Amino acid sequence: MRKKFFKVQIIGLIVLSTTLAMVSSASALALVKPGTKAKINNSTQELAGTAGYEAANKDTALFLVQTAINIFLSLIGVLLLVLILYAGYNWLTARGEEEKVTKAKDTLKRAITGIIIIIAAYAISVFVMGKIEQGTLKGGRGGVGGYTQP
Repeated sequence: MRKKFFKVQIIGLIVLSTTLAMVSSASALALVKPGTKAKINNSTQELAGTAGYEAANKDTALFLVQTAINIFLSLIGVLLLVLILYAGYNWLTARGEEEKVTKAKDTLKRAITGIIIIIAAYAISVFVMGKIEQGTLKGGRGGVGGYTQP
């Protein structure tokens, strides 16, 4: 019972610290002087042009959605990594007890399956957002059956 409570406290602490880090970084960005953001964007555009790249427009809703998806999937990925480490620790400390070894193996299998799902979700989100951006922001013509509106 005490061990479960300790695990819940650790997970709660991780979630709380992650949330606080996200909130503090968002509030730090909100406190930036109004002209600073424009200067940073102009410098980025100049640097990208000099290097021969096209800088992405970071003021679009599409960029914000993709960033939110990436943050969410990254947090889940980190939690799954912690779960893999936890399962490995349990396996190492099982001392030959079959029940603990089996539980650790099951946890490890589930965490690896979760990571595979997260990687697939990331790939799908990048693909879909890229197609949406190509069709909406870059002047692509979407349509059904080859019909496009003038």
